[in-house]
Amino acid sequence: MTTTDRPTTDLTTTGTTATGTTIAVLGATGMVGSRVAAEAGARGHRVRALSRRPAADEPGVTPVAVDASDTDALRAALTGSDAVVVTVRTDPVDQDFLVGTTRAVLDAAAGAGTRVLVVGGAGVLRSPGTPGLLVADDPAHVPAGVRPVAAAGVAQLAACRAHPYRNWVYVAPPALLEPGERTGRYRRGTDTLLTAAGGRSWISAEDLAVAVLDELQDPGAEHLITVVHRP
Repeated sequence: MTTTDRPTTDLTTTGTTATGTTIAVLGATGMVGSRVAAEAGARGHRVRALSRRPAADEPGVTPVAVDASDTDALRAALTGSDAVVVTVRTDPVDQDFLVGTTRAVLDAAAGAGTRVLVVGGAGVLRSPGTPGLLVADDPAHVPAGVRPVAAAGVAQLAACRAHPYRNWVYVAPPALLEPGERTGRYRRGTDTLLTAAGGRSWISAEDLAVAVLDELQDPGAEHLITVVHRP
């Protein structure tokens, strides 16, 4: 496992992908998707906010109504995008839908060479101090009631790894992800759950969105990454 600190990010391009690209955000009305769309728009990207019930227009953000279970409609909605961010979640959890939607996005992206960034779950990461144990199977991090959600994330990553298209990255948040403040400060790791000061594994949804856009603009070499808040 390697970790790096990233400094506060301003609302401009910071890497190899220039502003002004078109980014599709699938699940754009959710906690993560709405913040990814806002962050991308603030950086000057053109954003297509895809959801079943799209929200009103924001500067630089175009709402697009699409049912992710309709693969033909999803493929059409993704056409013309330079990158796709998948932030889909269901309540209650529907593993088949999550995996099927992820595969459909990868299928569509493969035809156009589109970059895909999947925002998944912390369950796919290795548990700190026990490299052979996934967080999804560690009761210290995942109570029994949350295990189906963690298992769905594991299945989602497996679907990405099994797909022949390779231009994707899976972003696993830390154990706790919640609305909060955009600080732009976070630490980036690979396959193991990270903790912040005091042993807390958390990040705000706003800072996760910062990390997502940083990864799109300045891609790393890994297919699996994670982040945690950095004071």
